[in-house]
Amino acid sequence: MTNHKVASREEWLEARKALLVHEKEETRLRDRNAAERLALPWVKIDKTYTFDTPAGRKTLDQLFAGRSQLVVYHFMLPPEWETGCPGCSFLVDHLDGALPHLNHHDVTLVAVSRAPLDKIAAYKARMGWKFPWVSSFGGDFNYDFGVSFTPETIAAGATYNFEPAGADSNEAPGLSAFYKDETGQVFHTYSSYGRGGEELIGTYMILDRAPLGRNESGNMGDWMRRHDEYEDAAPAKACHAEAVPA
Repeated sequence: MTNHKVASREEWLEARKALLVHEKEETRLRDRNAAERLALPWVKIDKTYTFDTPAGRKTLDQLFAGRSQLVVYHFMLPPEWETGCPGCSFLVDHLDGALPHLNHHDVTLVAVSRAPLDKIAAYKARMGWKFPWVSSFGGDFNYDFGVSFTPETIAAGATYNFEPAGADSNEAPGLSAFYKDETGQVFHTYSSYGRGGEELIGTYMILDRAPLGRNESGNMGDWMRRHDEYEDAAPAKACHAEAVPA
């Protein structure tokens, strides 16, 4: 047991009510930020982006899969890596359960990485994931949306999280959203980077309410492993069905 204050029920209730005031402030701030996010101007996509998918080569507008909204998770898996980023893997562990709800609310969710499709498919099968995951191998998509970098793009002023990218930058995580109108025009509506995707990680949201919180020793996720790398982990079963054709 940690060296923590132990109080009466009445003292606990007083402290809990004081915290509730701040939690309500946080909720109102989240609602305000959501409204401002929806009010952002949109940028029309005039460039053609293509992706390798299990169903063949597709353009960005085809990734919408018949819906008007597309959310892309920029998963860190460049061509030279054999396995995906542990942090990205931690985040996407939380996506499969959301797929049917998103799909029935006019939103398609897709992960995009620069690795070739066969490397993506192998890692996806290992981890047992169902969400659509496509390859931007050889294209500009990751560079244009601020998650992949070369020394040349950094020298030319590339940014990550809306600040100059570090000289040692290579790959980074992020999330981007797009809208397709009735005429087929596609617009970029939102992107976030760094800790911007943290609220997608349900495990953290639960830990934040657990008695010891995240219980990390200074580095975010220092305790976390790929879900099949914990000592008592069972191998994931390969998934044969896509929730959304990609």
